[in-house]
Amino acid sequence: MGGFVVHRTHGLRYKSRKLLTKKPREKGRPGISRWLYEYNVGDKVVIDIDPTFITTAPHRRYQGKVGTIIGRRGGKAYEIEIYVGGKRKVIITTPDHIVPFKAQSTETKAPTS
Repeated sequence: MGGFVVHRTHGLRYKSRKLLTKKPREKGRPGISRWLYEYNVGDKVVIDIDPTFITTAPHRRYQGKVGTIIGRRGGKAYEIEIYVGGKRKVIITTPDHIVPFKAQSTETKAPTS
């Protein structure tokens, strides 16, 4: 009983069905504020991959990582510096896949009563 062995593919979007899928209410174009936001060198950003734009998306391993803008590339792309496992990585992506980093406040507010 000879048979064929089906080999698994391990492409860039491998094991990313949930990660690179939009919820029904998120479908369509993102808000214009995501494109109009101006990033400066030194700003902290979070990589949030938008599955609508596949060609400019960074690899899925960088989803949710916080990096620093280190420069511009071309007319609309940014260079982002990220440290993964102690190694420095430079990601080149467009504003479609990044959002400003808003750190949580470390202060605890006293309840007012």
